[in-house]
Amino acid sequence: MQPLAERMRPKSLDDFKGQTALVGDEGSLRLSILSGRTPSMILWGPPGVGKTTLAQIIAEHAKSPFYKLSAINSGVKDVREAIKKAEGQKFFDAQSPILFIDEIHRFSKSQQDALLGAVEKGTITLIGATTENPSFEVNSALLSRCQVYTLEHLTKEELISMVDDALATDSYLKEKKIVINEYEALLKYSSGDGRKLYNTLELVINSIEEDGEIIITNAIVEQRIQHNIALYDKTGELHYDIISAFIKSIRGSDPNAAVYYLARMIEGGEDPKFVCRRMIILAAEDIGLANPNALLIANACFQSVHTIGMPEGRIVMSQCAIYLAQSPKSNSAYMAIKSAQSIVKETGNLSVPLSLRNAPTKLMKSMDYGKNYQYAHDYSDNFSAMEFLPTEISNTSFYIPSDNPSENKTKAHLRNLWNGKYGY
Repeated sequence: MQPLAERMRPKSLDDFKGQTALVGDEGSLRLSILSGRTPSMILWGPPGVGKTTLAQIIAEHAKSPFYKLSAINSGVKDVREAIKKAEGQKFFDAQSPILFIDEIHRFSKSQQDALLGAVEKGTITLIGATTENPSFEVNSALLSRCQVYTLEHLTKEELISMVDDALATDSYLKEKKIVINEYEALLKYSSGDGRKLYNTLELVINSIEEDGEIIITNAIVEQRIQHNIALYDKTGELHYDIISAFIKSIRGSDPNAAVYYLARMIEGGEDPKFVCRRMIILAAEDIGLANPNALLIANACFQSVHTIGMPEGRIVMSQCAIYLAQSPKSNSAYMAIKSAQSIVKETGNLSVPLSLRNAPTKLMKSMDYGKNYQYAHDYSDNFSAMEFLPTEISNTSFYIPSDNPSENKTKAHLRNLWNGKYGY
């Protein structure tokens, strides 16, 4: 018998759960599908949110031949063979055959390049699925020929609805007397992943050998899952849980936990570049100006791992993780840009002060562009206390130095320059 997740796979847009912004009544992807002219696209989102299902629904609606490749075990030869088959089934104005590539971010540059010509000519409609940011992992030339759609984790309500539908409509489950008293544990272990939710539900039900009523509670789910949960699944089952624990361990200044979760990911076959990118982000977001060298170290780690590869790269990654974990922490740069973006959204495009505007023409100079600008290097200590912000938000403070040795020096320096302005 097929797994529950496969048995419950939606066959139409109306049966599809979640992603309302994309496939709801006015969703952009739904309208595109219904128009009969679906563009090549990249479906970007976490595991178990419907990327493969959407590709199959699109092919079914368009009545197009559907070819599926996995980037894990397919090469350039497989891509070219699929394109050749598609060429033989392209008829006049009919929708092009659909080539679905799962985990397209794992394709090399040469593998992605092999797709370019067929996508550009319309020989195939490419649908790529990825859990990674396509801006990093998909060639710019290929990306420019595709529409990118972002899929989100399923909500609590959507997940509960999926469970209830399975119990009511699945031919196997509806024959059993199943009562779910509590959903929280099922939702916790699913982490917004529909496939993981069905796998968890099926595992729990199959582990209870009762002829009568099967009552599912949080305690029963916890008990059954703890004995069956995988150590790590590089295809996505614990992908986000482990990277979350890794990042939080570094943020919490625990090098031992950081190295442990790093080892879990390495042994599980995680893409090392994915881990390195997360360390770069953390170096800026959580360490920032408390230790500016952290960003340099994290970026050097990424470059080193890219250059030397694995398994030696694991040593560099370990060094970087330990360095980041033991570094002082500050999120002041992250909070500064967050605060500034909030003000921009609230106030819109405020006028730049005339003194700061560029004046390349006589007309602009006559309009006082650049007038009264005070060139910092003409003043003592290379500083002049002029106003740089738009008048409407004058004196607003976005950067608040954190309490650490590096930023305490920064705060003292800014206080000396601005004489208390901005709260320094």
